[in-house]
Amino acid sequence: MTDENKSETEVETQDLEEKYEALLEEKNQEIEKLQEDLEKSESETQEYISLSQRLQADFENFKKITDKRNQELVKFANENLIKEFLDCYEDFGRALETENNEDLRNGIELIYNKFSDVLAKEGVSEIPAKGEKFDLNKHEALMVQDSPDVENGYIIEELMKGYMYKDKVLKYSKVIVCKK
Repeated sequence: MTDENKSETEVETQDLEEKYEALLEEKNQEIEKLQEDLEKSESETQEYISLSQRLQADFENFKKITDKRNQELVKFANENLIKEFLDCYEDFGRALETENNEDLRNGIELIYNKFSDVLAKEGVSEIPAKGEKFDLNKHEALMVQDSPDVENGYIIEELMKGYMYKDKVLKYSKVIVCKK
């Protein structure tokens, strides 16, 4: 090998080494950036996991509080109604203490009217029956009879009263229906 060839080879080797060093430096920078991105992503993931755990714990606490509140509502739902019935209960006690039959009758009428007022105030109403058209959604036919005074499918007599609570039937009217 001549000096000139040797020198050219050395220059080429040196160029290759410089390119290799530059490429290696570029790849190292890429690796460092990827590592930084990975660390950032892992940090964000940990933040999301932590947030998710806190939200789940908050939801569990909310659920427990709501369940407890609902149990309290159910437990004491009839409190106001019971308070109103206590007056009627006390009136029954006083009516039973009377010795005069007329006073007893007046006392029981007073209690009946109070009960009626409380039920009406709470949304309870009687289901009309006698003379009405039979309705399966409000009446229960215990018997059927033929009657010249009543049209077919209408109620002849109410055996037991029925009651509605707002839009819901609490107790169906027990009736005798005309069938011709």
